[in-house]
Amino acid sequence: MDDDFDLGGRLKALRQEAGLSQRALARRAGVSNAIISMIEQNQTSPSVGLLKRILAGLPLRLADFFAASDAEREQVFFAAKELVEIARGAISYRQVGRDLTGRSLQILHEVYQPGADTGDQMLQHEAEEGGIVLRGRLEVTVGAQTRVLAPGDAYAFDSRRPHRFRNPGEEPAEVVSACTPPSF
Repeated sequence: MDDDFDLGGRLKALRQEAGLSQRALARRAGVSNAIISMIEQNQTSPSVGLLKRILAGLPLRLADFFAASDAEREQVFFAAKELVEIARGAISYRQVGRDLTGRSLQILHEVYQPGADTGDQMLQHEAEEGGIVLRGRLEVTVGAQTRVLAPGDAYAFDSRRPHRFRNPGEEPAEVVSACTPPSF
């Protein structure tokens, strides 16, 4: 994430703005009160999946959580250093633009470390998504179909279908993807 972004402070402010206690938000999100507390104190950094689950309890999209000013929304060109890290770890998601409020397209630069996986639980959301593998290999599962994609290969599907991504290779897999409407 952006080094200047106070994730814990932002979550706390939005929770309080919604009139929820930590316990109430935890109950809505199906997580422990301790997790909410640790995130708000910046003692732990949640995975994208966990943060999306917590934000669903507000309800708030991940893109709106990272929302910025109108001036930043109007930005047209983005240097590599200006991409917003919305998740860091075994899978890195760097988003073009900080605030996607009112936008119908989300573009991500994704890097999956060897063995990285979006999880055993398949993802599903109201959107369409597609991407092109730039380097490495990426296993994409959509419904009952699974394919390992190599550089130059692409995918596109209705995101309401259960799906997941995994790097089965021994080098990082790099992807540029798009999702409409934004799902993070």
